Amino acid sequence: MLQKTRLSPRKIIRLTFSYGVLILFTLIICVPAIWLVITSLKTDAEYNAWPIRFLPAVPQWSNYVEVFAPRHHILKYARNTLFLALVNPILTIITSSMGGFAFSRFTDVPGRNKLFSIVIALLILPGMVTIIPQFIVFSRLRLTNTYWPWVLWGLAGSAYYIFMFRQFFLSFPKELEDAAEVDGCNPLRIYWQIFLPNAKPVLATAFIFGFNGVWGDWFTPVIYLSSKNTTLAVKIASAYVNPQGHTLVTVTLAASVCYALPLIIMFFIGQKYILKAVVTSGLKG
Repeated sequence: MLQKTRLSPRKIIRLTFSYGVLILFTLIICVPAIWLVITSLKTDAEYNAWPIRFLPAVPQWSNYVEVFAPRHHILKYARNTLFLALVNPILTIITSSMGGFAFSRFTDVPGRNKLFSIVIALLILPGMVTIIPQFIVFSRLRLTNTYWPWVLWGLAGSAYYIFMFRQFFLSFPKELEDAAEVDGCNPLRIYWQIFLPNAKPVLATAFIFGFNGVWGDWFTPVIYLSSKNTTLAVKIASAYVNPQGHTLVTVTLAASVCYALPLIIMFFIGQKYILKAVVTSGLKG
């Protein structure tokens, strides 16, 4: 029989304190999300009431029905967002994985280390620095109010994803590549049929990060797209008003809950891949 280990009083106190702190910080982080869900079930009068009423008298599920009312055309903007959130990450993954494969396997290319140093340097370049130059370029190319910027950003790849794929591919044994070359595979076929199918953790992680980045982006669509072609994040902020032009706050909050659900679901589905990719990609440098 296994003998139960007895914890010392000092260890019990330390564990109690540690778990207490973790629970406290978890509650602090979850409070805004809980408040969002509860408030989305209130009437506007209950939302504006003072003192604050934590729970609604009667849950207003009609707020969620109103979110998808045809006059708001919210499904149209959801399709726009879904299109960009799929196309951009997929293109970014393809180009970035190719770059990561090249940096990890073509070790005899002159200037390889210098090129990779430039890629790493791009990781510390603030995105705000490139906003105005990029907008000027796309404006002169007459690509504003189109989805081409997202396509071109995807084709350009991501420095972070290149780094992540490189680190992951470095863990592949050289014998695997040698065996493929003996069978007559060229580098492109080795990348496409051997390396990429075995990089599921990094692929899933990159896709989730990319999808969340585009789906949750409000700033870029405001700059590049008109109100007819804009995305869900922008439209939710202005779509729900009454005939007098006043914002329907609780309906907007209900739309925000629906807006966040795909991201939450995707994270819980892919969290094991994210953890595995982070751990694995840090094994070699």
